[in-house]
Amino acid sequence: MAQQSNDVYAALALSRFGLGADHNGTAPIASDPRGALMEEITERFVPVPVGPELQSTANLLVSLYAFQEQRKQARQKAVTAVAAAPQDKLVQGPPRPQQAAPQPAGAMAAQPGNQAMVPPPGKPADKPMQPAMPYLPQQILLAEVDARFNGTIRQPLIGFGERLAMFWANHFAVAVSKSEEVHIVAGAFEREAIRPHVFGRFADMLLAVETHPAMLGYLDNQQSIGPNSKANGNKKRGLNENLARETLELHTLGVNGGYTQTDVTTLAKIITGWTVARAEGKLGAPGTFVFNAGAHEPGDQTLLGLTYADNGVGQGREVLRDLARHPATAQHIATKLVRHFVADTPPPALVQTVAATFSKTDGDLSAVYSALVGSEDAWNPTLSKVRSPLEFMTALLRASGETPKPNVILGTLNAMGQPFWAPAGPNGFADTVDVWASSESLSMRMDVANMIANAVPPQIDPRRFISDSLGPLLSKETLQAVSRAETRSQGLAIAYLSPEFQRR
Repeated sequence: MAQQSNDVYAALALSRFGLGADHNGTAPIASDPRGALMEEITERFVPVPVGPELQSTANLLVSLYAFQEQRKQARQKAVTAVAAAPQDKLVQGPPRPQQAAPQPAGAMAAQPGNQAMVPPPGKPADKPMQPAMPYLPQQILLAEVDARFNGTIRQPLIGFGERLAMFWANHFAVAVSKSEEVHIVAGAFEREAIRPHVFGRFADMLLAVETHPAMLGYLDNQQSIGPNSKANGNKKRGLNENLARETLELHTLGVNGGYTQTDVTTLAKIITGWTVARAEGKLGAPGTFVFNAGAHEPGDQTLLGLTYADNGVGQGREVLRDLARHPATAQHIATKLVRHFVADTPPPALVQTVAATFSKTDGDLSAVYSALVGSEDAWNPTLSKVRSPLEFMTALLRASGETPKPNVILGTLNAMGQPFWAPAGPNGFADTVDVWASSESLSMRMDVANMIANAVPPQIDPRRFISDSLGPLLSKETLQAVSRAETRSQGLAIAYLSPEFQRR
């Protein structure tokens, strides 16, 4: 692959490996774009989401337990009040629902906990409804969204670390729609298990992920009981293989990584007892990862040909360390990284370079990324990848400087088909053009582009914006279309919807 000019490298660094250009365009990195990208790796720069509501997982779960108890008591009180009310004052027929406050279109869709508070049957007609309790998990989720879209995505010059945080959060996907516990700690999961390890060792990230309450709850490991454990004396409970299966299939070896169903069952036995302390704190500090020895399957276990002694929680930790350095894991991670950043069909030579670096450095992710961006194969100026809705929204906000409310951001992502932290399954969101370039998806992007374009300050010149943002990647056809727009906002919308802005 022939070397390109610095202008091309600058545009690619921002669009392919970063978050997109801000109002300064490509100028800040134009003198040494590849050096600027490498600097973000060597400095291990990952922005930290901040805000008073962004607490630790344990604190958030303790708050949730208190919220759930308060809600339970409120419901019991309401039932008692209804039972004690004189029969002649009860409403005959179904009660009239309370008028809900208007919300932006789709703003809260696909997010749990947004149901209107319906009065219980028989609510006395002469008493006004009490306002519903604010739904705590959604309040926290909105704060997490605000800290990222109006915070961390604005900070970096390029944003490679932030893009990697998004990549790994999708690789180790959890869904806020699973439960109230996952809903409230999905952001803490990303802050605690992903971001600190983005430029560290894969083994450390893997252990942090698999022992985090969000992942344990999402994949039901607290329900998994060793068949021969003390907790299963009546032999009526058993293994839950969800976490074991996804650890092998998605998180480490990959679907063709050489494991068998027996290995899945064995790993499920090994990680029995990995759970989260509940509100009563019988096993440990509420809201924290704990090892319940009573639920752990006793005995040595053989996985992928290696035998692991029964040393409690250490048995599973040793397995994760070995899975992290397995050759199939190196191949799986390398393939996903190259597919995500470079091409839907990853160049085999580049995959092998990245995989070899992964193995040689024992999963040193900084070295892995350096091998990726250091290859000329990663800098092909052909824009073959389509930005996902998350990447498109991020690029729009960076380019425009707009700061929408977090509920609007959630609704917009949901409308475009990528609800935030809510994939349909543990394999996360897809990473190929066929998923994000459908006519329905592009139609929704038009609405979003128009919304942002209409909000941008009037001093922004669409022609100057598109030239500064895309540099030599900008085609004559796109510049001509923007120049011929009848209004400034129309010109900006055309720029946002151009192939060069949609692709990376």
